[in-house]
This record gives sequence, structure tokens and C-alpha cells, in this order.
Amino acid sequence: MTPEMVTEIGRQAIETTLLISAPMLGLALVVGLAVSVVQAMTQLNEMTLTFVPKVVGVFAVILVFLPWMMGVLTSFMTQLFLSIPNYAH
Repeated sequence: MTPEMVTEIGRQAIETTLLISAPMLGLALVVGLAVSVVQAMTQLNEMTLTFVPKVVGVFAVILVFLPWMMGVLTSFMTQLFLSIPNYAH
């Protein structure tokens, strides 16, 4: 196994991780921004007000995108396992 092969596997793993985490992180960013705007307008600074909507939103995104995330992970792992004989030189 050459260093280039290891680098390529690492790149694919990081790319897959970013692809899978993007919906959850994106929604948490949007919800956090919306709650911050509401807090700034109402001058209500309560820590639970930022935490609870993010948790509920991320949980909803996980429920909606779970089949897609599992498909992406299964595809990546299948491709990785099938390429093991090519890496064993």
C-alpha cells in the first residue's frame, strides 16, 4: 500500500464525513442564527432558548436524512471493502 493510496482513502473518508454531517450542521447554524436574531430583538438572553431548538432541529434532520446518510455510508464502506484486494499488493 503506497502513501498515495492511504491519502486517497483518508480524503474519501473526510469527504464522506463532511457530506453526512452537512445537513445537521447547516440546520444548527440556521436555527442558531434565527434564535440569536430573536434574542437580539427581544433582549431575552436565556441559554436554554438557544439549546432546545437546536436539539429538536438536529433530531428532526436525523430522522429525515437517516436513510440517505446510511446509503452514503454503506456505499463508502462497500467500495472500501471491495477495494481491499487492490490495496494488498
